Amino acid sequence: MKRIVILISGRGSNMEAIVRSCAEQAWPATVAAVVSNRSQAAGLAFAAERGIAAGVVDHRAFASRAEFDAALAAAIDAHAPDLVVLAGFMRILGPEFVRRFEGRLLNIHPSLLPAFPGLHTHRRVLETGCKVSGATVHFVTADLDHGPIVMQSVVPVLPDDTEDSLAARVLATEHRIYPISVDWFIRDRLRIQHGVVQQTEGAAQLLR
Repeated sequence: MKRIVILISGRGSNMEAIVRSCAEQAWPATVAAVVSNRSQAAGLAFAAERGIAAGVVDHRAFASRAEFDAALAAAIDAHAPDLVVLAGFMRILGPEFVRRFEGRLLNIHPSLLPAFPGLHTHRRVLETGCKVSGATVHFVTADLDHGPIVMQSVVPVLPDDTEDSLAARVLATEHRIYPISVDWFIRDRLRIQHGVVQQTEGAAQLLR
């Protein structure tokens, strides 16, 4: 039984999707803990209600990012995770933290990476006039939002889209591709060769 630790900063809707999929699909895994950098994060209550350990490592309590990263890593390691999942965790993690969990650290980003890494993704998509957008699940590396891609989803950009309407449509696909990607990892169905992720059973890594 593999162990998953999920990091959140707010509501954690992707965390909710993963927790529900783990239970409903009987994954050979358990969500061992949900950890946030914000004590007010709504997702902590969701986790606690389901008997999942819910903890806080407040970034404001530390003088440097390195000190925060070290404390966060220690809190994660206390649950002996096989996989660490970033689900709306709004802190940039330093290279040492990333190396510590290399190969078992996943993130989801609301664009078709490598396009539009970083913040204000939907605004930039609309300003650029893109006709499609989407989401990307990827392994985390020290290069922000540029790790090996596990799975992507594609959604159309509509003529009357606003940032909010586009964000809502992309988020709906995130809730589909993130649990699939985590399930693949848990079942050892992912292989990285020359920086490219392959699903070992040939399952589609693109959701249209």
